[in-house]
Amino acid sequence: MAYEKLAQVYDELTTDINYTRILDFIETILRDFGKQPETVLDLACGTGSMSLLLAQRGYRVLGADMSEEMLTVAMDKAQQLEKNMPYFVCQKMQNLRLPAPVDLALCLLDSVNYLRKPSDCEKTFQRVFQALKPGGVFLFDINTPHKLRGLDGQVFLDETQETFCVWRAQFEREENCCYYGFDIFRKQGSAWTRRQEQHCEYAYEPETLCGYLRAAGFTRIVQFGDCRKQRPAAEEQRIYFAACKE
Repeated sequence: MAYEKLAQVYDELTTDINYTRILDFIETILRDFGKQPETVLDLACGTGSMSLLLAQRGYRVLGADMSEEMLTVAMDKAQQLEKNMPYFVCQKMQNLRLPAPVDLALCLLDSVNYLRKPSDCEKTFQRVFQALKPGGVFLFDINTPHKLRGLDGQVFLDETQETFCVWRAQFEREENCCYYGFDIFRKQGSAWTRRQEQHCEYAYEPETLCGYLRAAGFTRIVQFGDCRKQRPAAEEQRIYFAACKE
């Protein structure tokens, strides 16, 4: 399962993710849409970094993820908050069911790409629509097909004092998926342990996703470039979507 072995080193290896910049961008979109949400669903919340930042800014946050290992890290991190702690639940996106509707749903860091079956993506958008209050907003991003296809054959290294990670990307055109193979070496005393994990991202075309959003009932669907309030460029690496439940 994705993020089972990677959970304990995820934050250590992703210090380049600027959560503050992403949330600042999201809040500018919400202001442009005339929305002031109070309750937020952080869907595919992972280790909870965005959930904690949202809570620190005063939102009431529910984080959902299918990885128990990632949620364990998230709950440990949440203990640092003196008040307004996020609440976390273990759920698959396509099976999402909330105890009460929310004002805003976020699904960030290309989590939608992890829905490798288009039917699961359609189900997820339907579930999110049901989870939103009238007037609610759904915001998510994807790795574009251009980016995923360009990763084919690439090898990347991430290294800290305690961890060494090698990951290789391979794009399978018949499956329309990019596979990532991770080799994770973790220092334990004078020895190193090795663990392996495979991830897969589906290359969704933006217009296909817009069709799924419309079919789920969303309106006012807008696409943005990577943390820019402009339309995506022709060879954009990451696209943000905003959709309203009117």
